[in-house]
Amino acid sequence: MRAFDTNRWTGLNGVILLVVGIGIALRVPSLVLVGVIGIGYAAFTTFGDAPEPALEIDRTVSVDAPDPGEEMLVSLTVRNAGETWLSDLRIVDGVPPGLEATDQPARMAAALAPGEEATMQYAVTAARGEHTWEHVRVVARNLSGSRERYIERSVETTVRCVPTFEAGSDLPLRGLTTQYSGRVVTDVGGSGVEFHSTREYRAGDPVKRIDWNRRARTGELSTLELREERAATVVLLVDSRVSAYVAQDPGERNAVERSVDAAGQLFTALVGSGDRVGIAAMSPSDCWIAPGAGTAHGVRLREQLGSHPAFASTPSDGKFYWPLWFNRIRRRLPRDAQVVFLTPISDQTAARTARRLDAHGHLVTIVSPNETGDTSIGSRFARVDRAIELMRLRRAGIRVIDWGDEPLRVAIAAAERRWSR
Repeated sequence: MRAFDTNRWTGLNGVILLVVGIGIALRVPSLVLVGVIGIGYAAFTTFGDAPEPALEIDRTVSVDAPDPGEEMLVSLTVRNAGETWLSDLRIVDGVPPGLEATDQPARMAAALAPGEEATMQYAVTAARGEHTWEHVRVVARNLSGSRERYIERSVETTVRCVPTFEAGSDLPLRGLTTQYSGRVVTDVGGSGVEFHSTREYRAGDPVKRIDWNRRARTGELSTLELREERAATVVLLVDSRVSAYVAQDPGERNAVERSVDAAGQLFTALVGSGDRVGIAAMSPSDCWIAPGAGTAHGVRLREQLGSHPAFASTPSDGKFYWPLWFNRIRRRLPRDAQVVFLTPISDQTAARTARRLDAHGHLVTIVSPNETGDTSIGSRFARVDRAIELMRLRRAGIRVIDWGDEPLRVAIAAAERRWSR
């Protein structure tokens, strides 16, 4: 904790000498007296170093596991545990990057006698994810403010905000299926609800599946084959690179936040329908949960979406290397998995990823939140570029859901109508 000059009184000596010189030259005793007083104050500014504070710091948060949008009250208490009077303390709390103090700044100034304490309170609005407070930064200055010490103290505080995702509209899945029963209609005959074909009767076939009409017409026994419904293996892939954190206005929710909310709605609906669902992130932070089913798996998916760093509301500082990431995701994806890619299509890398996955045999459906605007020439160009890229993806046989300001279920229904034409 070295002390540094604040340079607050830089130039004071020159001003004092100028005043004394003018007073002597003009023979004005009052100016000379002012100069003498100034010399005394200049000497005072060089007296005493910045103190080395012995502080006890405690932070409390009113809610440990808030819901998104819930207001939390944070209290930071600083106590002078030493024997030195601290005449000038400036304290700034390390609010997590994903949160923001709403009612007042997370800082205070205090003067503390030995054993005395000061408390500041501020409110933050909870956002999805896990948030850890950074160091408390303290600046201690001497009485004149000419010297200061800068220290940091760690006070471990973490809150987790995991939303309860509600099931949205069912996303129409494509032909890749597993051997498990589910809701995706296949071209395979077996047990189901829709007629597929007839075959020769075999001993042991259920009586209810015998074609009695044919028996009455021809006297032959035959068995009805129904179109099987099987479960699909789906991986929800969220684009959370820095370039995906786009929004029409700085104060609004960005595309990554919308994509995570959409992924939460989709996995809730898919798991509830018996499909096998996994989650991955196209991000500097590695995130992968293999496809699975069941209540426990659904809870794990919700926890990951709510708290994993890859889905944070602010971008990661890490470097993203697309070739390494793509090779890793290719090895992880099951052969029969289809991919729901949630991305704003903000650059060529996102479109290239969709094409590559589709080329490797993974049917791709893109859910693309539209965060392009028309308030400037640049945003209009971005909107046109995105529209052209979506058109190219559709021509390549990739399903695209262009999601604007409407609810996700409305965008899915509109896309279904286009696909059925």
